[in-house]
Amino acid sequence: MRALRVGERALLVELAGSEEAEAFHAELLRRRAAGALPAVREIVPAARTVLLDGVADPDRLAAELARWTVGPLPARVGGAIEIPVRYDGPDLVEVAALWGVSVEAAVRIHAEAEFRVAFCGFAPGFGYLTGLDERYAVPRRATPRTAVPAGSVALAGPYTGVYPRSSPGGWQLIGTTDVVLWDTGREPAALLSPGTRVRFTVAGATGSTKGPRRTAEGSTTGGGR
Repeated sequence: MRALRVGERALLVELAGSEEAEAFHAELLRRRAAGALPAVREIVPAARTVLLDGVADPDRLAAELARWTVGPLPARVGGAIEIPVRYDGPDLVEVAALWGVSVEAAVRIHAEAEFRVAFCGFAPGFGYLTGLDERYAVPRRATPRTAVPAGSVALAGPYTGVYPRSSPGGWQLIGTTDVVLWDTGREPAALLSPGTRVRFTVAGATGSTKGPRRTAEGSTTGGGR
Protein backbone atom coordinates (compact mmCIF):
# COMPACT_ATOMS: atom_id res chain seq x y z
CA MET A 1 0.00 0.00 0.00
CA ARG A 2 1.28 3.45 -0.93
CA ALA A 3 -0.49 6.73 -0.14
CA LEU A 4 0.24 9.69 -2.42
CA ARG A 5 -0.78 13.30 -1.82
CA VAL A 6 -3.19 14.70 -4.41
CA GLY A 7 -3.63 18.45 -4.05
CA GLU A 8 -4.15 19.87 -0.57
CA ARG A 9 -6.92 17.64 0.74
CA ALA A 10 -6.71 14.25 -0.93
CA LEU A 11 -4.80 10.98 -0.88
CA LEU A 12 -4.52 8.42 -3.66
CA VAL A 13 -3.85 5.01 -2.14
CA GLU A 14 -2.23 2.51 -4.50
CA LEU A 15 -2.80 -1.21 -3.88
CA ALA A 16 -1.20 -4.34 -5.30
CA GLY A 17 -4.26 -5.41 -7.31
CA SER A 18 -8.02 -5.34 -7.68
CA GLU A 19 -8.73 -7.73 -4.79
CA GLU A 20 -6.54 -5.68 -2.46
CA ALA A 21 -8.26 -2.48 -3.60
CA GLU A 22 -11.70 -3.99 -2.93
CA ALA A 23 -10.60 -5.22 0.51
CA PHE A 24 -9.10 -1.82 1.39
CA HIS A 25 -12.27 -0.04 0.26
CA ALA A 26 -14.38 -2.38 2.39
CA GLU A 27 -12.12 -1.72 5.38
CA LEU A 28 -12.45 2.04 4.91
CA LEU A 29 -16.23 1.78 4.87
CA ARG A 30 -16.22 -0.49 7.93
CA ARG A 31 -14.04 1.90 9.92
CA ARG A 32 -16.03 4.95 8.83
CA ALA A 33 -19.29 3.28 9.90
CA ALA A 34 -17.70 2.50 13.27
CA GLY A 35 -16.49 6.09 13.70
CA ALA A 36 -12.87 4.93 13.56
CA LEU A 37 -11.85 6.78 10.38
CA PRO A 38 -10.77 10.44 10.37
CA ALA A 39 -13.16 12.70 8.50
CA VAL A 40 -13.11 11.99 4.75
CA ARG A 41 -15.63 13.64 2.45
CA GLU A 42 -15.49 11.08 -0.34
CA ILE A 43 -14.07 7.59 -0.90
CA VAL A 44 -13.69 6.62 -4.58
CA PRO A 45 -12.44 3.10 -5.43
CA ALA A 46 -10.91 2.16 -8.78
CA ALA A 47 -9.23 -0.92 -10.23
CA ARG A 48 -6.06 -0.71 -8.11
CA THR A 49 -6.43 2.56 -6.24
CA VAL A 50 -8.75 4.27 -3.76
CA LEU A 51 -9.03 8.06 -3.68
CA LEU A 52 -9.73 9.72 -0.33
CA ASP A 53 -10.94 13.27 -0.93
CA GLY A 54 -11.70 16.02 1.55
CA VAL A 55 -9.16 14.83 4.13
CA ALA A 56 -8.48 17.32 6.94
CA ASP A 57 -4.88 16.17 7.53
CA PRO A 58 -3.62 14.03 4.62
CA ASP A 59 -0.12 13.49 6.03
CA ARG A 60 -1.45 12.25 9.35
CA LEU A 61 -3.93 9.92 7.64
CA ALA A 62 -1.22 8.59 5.33
CA ALA A 63 0.93 7.72 8.34
CA GLU A 64 -2.04 6.01 9.98
CA LEU A 65 -2.85 3.99 6.86
CA ALA A 66 0.73 2.70 6.77
CA ARG A 67 0.08 0.99 10.11
CA TRP A 68 -3.14 -0.71 9.04
CA THR A 69 -3.41 -4.44 8.55
CA VAL A 70 -6.12 -5.09 5.98
CA GLY A 71 -7.42 -8.64 5.78
CA PRO A 72 -8.96 -10.32 2.75
CA LEU A 73 -12.26 -9.12 1.33
CA PRO A 74 -15.00 -9.91 3.87
CA ALA A 75 -17.47 -12.68 3.09
CA ARG A 76 -20.46 -11.41 1.17
CA VAL A 77 -23.48 -10.99 3.40
CA GLY A 78 -27.05 -9.93 2.75
CA GLY A 79 -28.94 -10.22 -0.50
CA ALA A 80 -27.96 -9.41 -4.05
CA ILE A 81 -29.49 -7.32 -6.80
CA GLU A 82 -30.82 -9.66 -9.47
CA ILE A 83 -30.74 -8.35 -13.03
CA PRO A 84 -32.73 -10.35 -15.62
CA VAL A 85 -30.86 -10.70 -18.92
CA ARG A 86 -31.76 -11.85 -22.40
CA TYR A 87 -28.58 -13.63 -23.49
CA ASP A 88 -28.85 -12.46 -27.08
CA GLY A 89 -25.69 -10.37 -27.51
CA PRO A 90 -23.90 -10.30 -30.87
CA ASP A 91 -20.62 -11.44 -29.27
CA LEU A 92 -22.02 -14.34 -27.24
CA VAL A 93 -20.94 -16.98 -29.78
CA GLU A 94 -17.42 -15.51 -29.87
CA VAL A 95 -17.21 -15.40 -26.07
CA ALA A 96 -18.34 -19.03 -25.84
CA ALA A 97 -15.61 -19.96 -28.32
CA LEU A 98 -12.99 -18.07 -26.30
CA TRP A 99 -14.12 -20.00 -23.23
CA GLY A 100 -14.08 -23.28 -25.15
CA VAL A 101 -17.70 -24.09 -24.29
CA SER A 102 -21.10 -24.14 -25.98
CA VAL A 103 -23.30 -21.03 -26.03
CA GLU A 104 -25.66 -22.72 -23.55
CA ALA A 105 -22.76 -23.44 -21.21
CA ALA A 106 -21.50 -19.84 -21.50
CA VAL A 107 -24.91 -18.54 -20.47
CA ARG A 108 -24.97 -20.93 -17.54
CA ILE A 109 -21.48 -19.93 -16.39
CA HIS A 110 -22.38 -16.25 -16.40
CA ALA A 111 -25.82 -16.66 -14.83
CA GLU A 112 -24.56 -18.94 -12.06
CA ALA A 113 -21.77 -16.59 -10.93
CA GLU A 114 -22.17 -14.07 -8.13
CA PHE A 115 -20.71 -10.66 -8.82
CA ARG A 116 -19.61 -7.69 -6.76
CA VAL A 117 -19.27 -4.09 -7.92
CA ALA A 118 -15.54 -3.38 -7.57
CA PHE A 119 -15.80 0.26 -8.63
CA CYS A 120 -17.77 2.59 -10.88
CA GLY A 121 -16.69 4.81 -13.76
CA PHE A 122 -16.70 5.38 -17.53
CA ALA A 123 -20.30 6.68 -17.41
CA PRO A 124 -22.77 7.51 -14.62
CA GLY A 125 -24.21 4.24 -13.30
CA PHE A 126 -21.61 1.97 -14.93
CA GLY A 127 -20.24 -0.57 -12.47
CA TYR A 128 -17.21 -2.81 -13.01
CA LEU A 129 -18.29 -6.18 -11.65
CA THR A 130 -15.93 -8.96 -10.58
CA GLY A 131 -16.99 -12.55 -9.97
CA LEU A 132 -16.05 -14.67 -12.98
CA ASP A 133 -13.09 -17.00 -12.62
CA GLU A 134 -9.92 -15.53 -14.15
CA ARG A 135 -9.95 -18.15 -16.91
CA TYR A 136 -13.06 -16.43 -18.31
CA ALA A 137 -11.36 -13.08 -18.87
CA VAL A 138 -11.84 -11.94 -22.48
CA PRO A 139 -10.13 -9.22 -24.55
CA ARG A 140 -11.87 -6.07 -25.68
CA ARG A 141 -12.90 -5.98 -29.30
CA ALA A 142 -10.15 -4.96 -31.71
CA THR A 143 -12.50 -2.36 -33.22
CA PRO A 144 -14.86 -0.66 -30.74
CA ARG A 145 -18.47 -0.08 -31.75
CA THR A 146 -19.49 3.52 -32.33
CA ALA A 147 -22.75 2.96 -30.44
CA VAL A 148 -23.58 0.27 -27.86
CA PRO A 149 -27.28 0.21 -26.88
CA ALA A 150 -28.30 1.04 -23.32
CA GLY A 151 -28.86 -2.09 -21.28
CA SER A 152 -26.16 -4.10 -23.05
CA VAL A 153 -24.51 -6.66 -20.77
CA ALA A 154 -20.86 -6.92 -21.66
CA LEU A 155 -17.50 -8.45 -20.76
CA ALA A 156 -13.95 -7.08 -20.94
CA GLY A 157 -10.90 -8.47 -19.18
CA PRO A 158 -12.08 -9.84 -15.81
CA TYR A 159 -15.10 -7.51 -15.63
CA THR A 160 -18.80 -7.65 -16.43
CA GLY A 161 -20.66 -4.37 -16.97
CA VAL A 162 -24.04 -3.06 -18.09
CA TYR A 163 -24.12 0.01 -20.31
CA PRO A 164 -26.43 2.55 -18.58
CA ARG A 165 -26.89 4.55 -21.79
CA SER A 166 -25.99 4.32 -25.46
CA SER A 167 -22.31 5.10 -25.99
CA PRO A 168 -19.25 3.93 -27.93
CA GLY A 169 -17.67 0.82 -26.49
CA GLY A 170 -15.30 -2.03 -27.13
CA TRP A 171 -16.60 -4.63 -24.67
CA GLN A 172 -17.92 -8.03 -25.77
CA LEU A 173 -21.74 -7.89 -25.80
CA ILE A 174 -23.40 -11.05 -24.47
CA GLY A 175 -26.93 -9.90 -23.62
CA THR A 176 -29.42 -7.14 -22.90
CA THR A 177 -31.54 -6.05 -19.95
CA ASP A 178 -34.37 -3.57 -19.48
CA VAL A 179 -33.15 -2.62 -16.00
CA VAL A 180 -32.41 1.11 -15.62
CA LEU A 181 -28.91 1.55 -14.22
CA TRP A 182 -28.99 5.35 -13.92
CA ASP A 183 -32.12 7.36 -13.17
CA THR A 184 -31.85 10.93 -11.87
CA GLY A 185 -35.43 10.67 -10.62
CA ARG A 186 -34.43 7.85 -8.28
CA GLU A 187 -32.58 8.08 -4.97
CA PRO A 188 -29.85 7.07 -5.33
CA ALA A 189 -29.67 7.62 -9.09
CA ALA A 190 -27.22 4.73 -9.56
CA LEU A 191 -28.61 1.23 -9.09
CA LEU A 192 -25.10 -0.15 -8.55
CA SER A 193 -22.48 1.16 -6.13
CA PRO A 194 -19.11 -0.24 -5.01
CA GLY A 195 -19.54 -3.33 -2.86
CA THR A 196 -23.03 -4.16 -4.17
CA ARG A 197 -23.63 -7.86 -4.82
CA VAL A 198 -25.19 -8.70 -8.19
CA ARG A 199 -26.58 -11.80 -9.85
CA PHE A 200 -27.67 -12.06 -13.48
CA THR A 201 -30.67 -14.26 -14.20
CA VAL A 202 -31.93 -15.60 -17.50
CA ALA A 203 -34.88 -13.37 -18.44
CA GLY A 204 -38.16 -15.17 -17.91
CA ALA A 205 -36.71 -17.59 -15.37
CA THR A 206 -37.76 -15.39 -12.45
CA GLY A 207 -40.84 -13.69 -13.90
CA SER A 208 -40.48 -10.02 -14.83
CA THR A 209 -37.76 -9.04 -17.26
CA LYS A 210 -37.93 -5.32 -16.43
CA GLY A 211 -37.14 -4.37 -12.87
CA PRO A 212 -34.38 -5.25 -10.38
CA ARG A 213 -35.43 -7.02 -7.21
CA ARG A 214 -33.72 -7.87 -3.97
CA THR A 215 -33.20 -11.47 -3.04
CA ALA A 216 -34.76 -12.86 0.11
CA GLU A 217 -31.60 -12.00 2.06
CA GLY A 218 -32.43 -8.33 1.72
CA SER A 219 -31.00 -7.25 -1.61
CA THR A 220 -32.65 -5.78 -4.75
CA THR A 221 -33.46 -7.22 -8.16
CA GLY A 222 -33.44 -4.83 -11.12
CA GLY A 223 -35.99 -1.85 -10.94
CA GLY A 224 -36.53 -0.42 -14.35
CA ARG A 225 -39.24 1.56 -16.04
